[in-house]
Amino acid sequence: MKKRVKGADEQVDLGKKGEEIAREFLALKGYLILDTNWHFGHKEIDIVARQGTEIVVVEVKSRLENYQVEPWEAVTGGKIRNIVEVADAWLRFNKVDLETRFDVISIVFNKDGSHSLDHFEGAFLPPVN
Repeated sequence: MKKRVKGADEQVDLGKKGEEIAREFLALKGYLILDTNWHFGHKEIDIVARQGTEIVVVEVKSRLENYQVEPWEAVTGGKIRNIVEVADAWLRFNKVDLETRFDVISIVFNKDGSHSLDHFEGAFLPPVN
């Protein structure tokens, strides 16, 4: 049996809250949320949405205000490859043939309960093999 550490549970809660805020933000901007937390093996994409004729795959990164690096900086080359792989699987599974864009939403939570959000549209392109 795996034992969870308190800090890990808090990080999971922070991530879930960030994803909830990101979904609400996107919906208010007119995006149609198609899927959330979609898994392909052990890999996952946070949000799949549609904006017009484009599929938008969104990675959400959340941090507390005393962070050391910007949340979006955690989207490394390896993470990008994983996101693209899962997005490709989602597109094939759902038989969707539309242009796909990759966005990052970065959320920083403040001690007073407020938060700031940055939406990076087209944050990265799929790497070429």
